[in-house]
Amino acid sequence: MSKAQFAQRRDGRVAALQYLFAWSLNQPKHLPEDLTVFFANMELPREHYSFGEELIHGVIEHQAEIDAKIKELAQNWEFDRIAKIDLAIMRIAMFEMIHRKDIPPVVSINEAIDLSKQFSNADAKRFINGILDRVKDQLGRDARKAE
Repeated sequence: MSKAQFAQRRDGRVAALQYLFAWSLNQPKHLPEDLTVFFANMELPREHYSFGEELIHGVIEHQAEIDAKIKELAQNWEFDRIAKIDLAIMRIAMFEMIHRKDIPPVVSINEAIDLSKQFSNADAKRFINGILDRVKDQLGRDARKAE
């Protein structure tokens, strides 16, 4: 992957995080209209964030499955008490790990940790890493390779 492609994917993940955080607080009635407004207010054209838009749709489509997995793995944590930003980060990474075989799981984890460093508090990365590491161990595939 080139530096430009990597940067574009990073921008997409950041956009997905921003959207999914807002979505977790106030779900819109009409997702396509809401996404149009969201991307119209972004710095670059919507096409630049196409990977992020794929993540948004994937997380929303698989939210129940992803949230059930988080609840299962977040032992001693009440789901409703998980910070919304941390939840959005984990949802993105878990969607990638479970449903995007073209992305090595360790890449998804590393990207989630980087997002947590940028957007959450200092303790979040340990919590997020712990949950995602358990998901990685349950996948039954090489964590360092895309399929």
